[in-house]
Amino acid sequence: MEKTYVIKGKTESKWCLVDAKDQKLGHLASKVATLLMGKHKPEYTPGVLMGDSVIVINAKDIKVNPTREKEKIYYRHSGYPGGLKAVSFPDQLENHPDRVIKSAVWGMLPHNKHGRRMLKRLKIYGGPEHPHTGQKPEVVEIE
Repeated sequence: MEKTYVIKGKTESKWCLVDAKDQKLGHLASKVATLLMGKHKPEYTPGVLMGDSVIVINAKDIKVNPTREKEKIYYRHSGYPGGLKAVSFPDQLENHPDRVIKSAVWGMLPHNKHGRRMLKRLKIYGGPEHPHTGQKPEVVEIE
């Protein structure tokens, strides 16, 4: 019978800075999800919050497939009858570029309490400035 490895004590987490300029949305989201989950660390343990905090800058300069750009629709519901709202990808990217990346990353995280806690460690900004310089984020290159 094999034993499951579970890390003991508090895990060390870092801050990572990712530049989204001219990056493809799916590739960026999968790399960010990996950083948030901690799968890039050798001591990765499922069910333990051990990922890094991630800062994404230049979210408004993200690239997607031209077909997806025309056809992608983001839906949300107010909870009231007839409260379904639909926003096209170009409108969402122009008005709320953070929601585009957050939605893509959320699709790659576990859909439970653990995944919601991971998503809180994701900070997304449309431009090149961010208020997290005090955390001394480490720049992560996405190829």
